[in-house]
Amino acid sequence: MTSLVLTVTPEDGPVDLPRRITLTGLEPDALVAITARTRRTGGADWDSQATFIADADGTVDLTRDAPVGGDYAEIAAMGLIWGQHPTDRAGPDLFADDVMGPLPTDLTAETADGQGATAQLIQRFAAPGVSRREIREDGMVGTLFTPPGPGPHPAVLVLSGSTGGIMEARGALFASHGYQALALGYFKAPGLPAHITETPLEYFRDALDWMRATLSPRGDFVAVSGQSRGGELALLLGATWPKRVSAVIAYVPGAMVHGAQGAGDPDRGGWHGDTWTLDGTPLPHLWQNNAHVHWHPWDGAAPPDRHHSVFFEGLKDRALADRARIPVERIAAPVLLISGRDDRAWPSSLYARMVVSTLRRHDHAHTVRHLDFDDAGHSINLPFVPATQISRPHPVSGVPFTTGGTPSGNARADDASWRGVLAFLDEATATHASPQEEAPYAHARTS
Repeated sequence: MTSLVLTVTPEDGPVDLPRRITLTGLEPDALVAITARTRRTGGADWDSQATFIADADGTVDLTRDAPVGGDYAEIAAMGLIWGQHPTDRAGPDLFADDVMGPLPTDLTAETADGQGATAQLIQRFAAPGVSRREIREDGMVGTLFTPPGPGPHPAVLVLSGSTGGIMEARGALFASHGYQALALGYFKAPGLPAHITETPLEYFRDALDWMRATLSPRGDFVAVSGQSRGGELALLLGATWPKRVSAVIAYVPGAMVHGAQGAGDPDRGGWHGDTWTLDGTPLPHLWQNNAHVHWHPWDGAAPPDRHHSVFFEGLKDRALADRARIPVERIAAPVLLISGRDDRAWPSSLYARMVVSTLRRHDHAHTVRHLDFDDAGHSINLPFVPATQISRPHPVSGVPFTTGGTPSGNARADDASWRGVLAFLDEATATHASPQEEAPYAHARTS
């Protein structure tokens, strides 16, 4: 009897590198189940399983073969990773406790007659030579990731959304691609407030200044990348301090300032509380006495399927929406917008289109690119991580909410958006050095 051989090629590599998973030594047309189990944050396991039928040569190749049953249902080389679900005791975090170390996944193949094989797939957020340093100075709380090799390197400020905390995984991966990355916390991190309410924009201005003064980025290039509320914030920083921001990357952003929402301090206005302040004054936001908003998904009631309905209601107050609008026409840099067309947390596709339209009307002098993904929701993430968390409790309020999309659609958006970010940054850094070569607008609906 031929022994089974389960192979991962390459076995060890960066998290954004697709792998080839093959199984040989099967009988023709034999059924085989392959399980993938990963130990993620807090020692909790995530797993997936898919069943395949061998070809005439007794081989299964995940780059070629769709499963006949299991946790995903298409040809997808990394479906066993993005199709993972948490075990009962697992939390929502997708990454390792230490982003500088390996993230191993154990693969097990088993046939109906008891034959088996095992292999391991190792993902890394930090490439060899990337360094990590905690930053606790000048009031900042964050983590700096520096690429290997001599600088100078261009820099990226990495901002989380309403989950708070510090986005170390994204910072480490930016550094793995040659960018100094400061993953900056601004709430729900050690030494910082527990809520987003009344966050001063000056905190981020000072971080941008610190990056230039301390990191000496190549070409004085400092981009800002933010997710969700961080995407709103990235646009806001580019509009507030255009000379300090060299490029804006806004994942599933808002086109206007919103109240504190699910990350708000219940003792300071909750959902309706002020999110951002400038010079000690709260910025106008969409929930300030908005007569068209009669409910919201964070009040403890059963949430609607599409949370973004409340945002459409909010936009009916045209005067308030105009006051709350982020003046993106003030941005003096390239802009990349990433959205999901099935975003059920808020209408990021609409918001991104509003930003593109405003910049076009004002003859924006820099590249504007919009990647808009079919079947993707609000949780567009890094490539080849689980994409199955479509409904879960909000990490601050604890209220259930729905992000939208399908696992397959979210996984495609995870991968394609990251490729788009890297291409955008490559272009933006080159454009920053040679302004006369700036590219025209580009808009893409991506499936």
